[in-house]
Amino acid sequence: MSINARCLSFTLALLWAVMAGAQAAGPVIHERESKFGTVVVTDEGNNLRALRFGRDGVRQSLVKLDDPEHLGLAYTSVALTGLALCAEPRRFLVIGMGGGSLPRFLRHHYPEATIDAVDINPEVANAAITQLGFREDAAMRIHIADGRKFVENVREPYDAVFLDAYGADSVPPHLTTREFMEAVRRATRSDGVVVGNVWHNSSRPPYAAIVSTYRASFDTFFILRVRGTGNRILLAAPHRNNAEPHELIEKGRQISAQKKFRFDIGQLFESSVMPLWNLPGGKVLTDAAMGL
Repeated sequence: MSINARCLSFTLALLWAVMAGAQAAGPVIHERESKFGTVVVTDEGNNLRALRFGRDGVRQSLVKLDDPEHLGLAYTSVALTGLALCAEPRRFLVIGMGGGSLPRFLRHHYPEATIDAVDINPEVANAAITQLGFREDAAMRIHIADGRKFVENVREPYDAVFLDAYGADSVPPHLTTREFMEAVRRATRSDGVVVGNVWHNSSRPPYAAIVSTYRASFDTFFILRVRGTGNRILLAAPHRNNAEPHELIEKGRQISAQKKFRFDIGQLFESSVMPLWNLPGGKVLTDAAMGL
């Protein structure tokens, strides 16, 4: 097959995949306009529902109404490998709650923990509560706020901070800068962990610059690939963690067994962690450089 023929074949296959993905969305059961865009919930069958930004948007969250342990999107289980880098967590912060699948999972396995879920869009929170099975309780609360302002006002630090705030296609720039990361570091216990979900071929801001900013802001840093997706999970800690990879793998396995996870975060860490020696270079992002 010629190069041109191979390129055409690849292009047609990619187009078919995109079309198939667009057709995969189930019927719309909830749609609300907001100043941040349209929030849509689709029925995916088998008691599954997806949160999307716009009818043609990708799935931001996928929840199973009767199963709080179900993590429908692959990156969420990989994000939980961060638990191997912190002490027993009693306080969780989730910036960008989406459909609430991660807070629901944490509540199921950490019933005594405090969980704060933050989202800037009240319609996202409304969809999570009315359509996606999210239930607040005395220690798991939704906060309608800008993630940066919330972090900057934290008074009691968290054991684990999950940064998963996305617009339709990118992380908001003010949640990527060195100044924001310094606020996140202050909001995290010295023996805690920060987990970031980013898109590895993002250009707004560039992925390489986001990685460089995390590395410049924290003492411990890992990148994990999410197989079959463009997601990368960034694990960072305010402290120097001298544990060898095999020790983190073993701790992840112990946590998974103790908490009765359906998956092994130790195995996920082992199969997903990436070498840091060949990372693309990028400039550290600052408020000034981003025009903030």
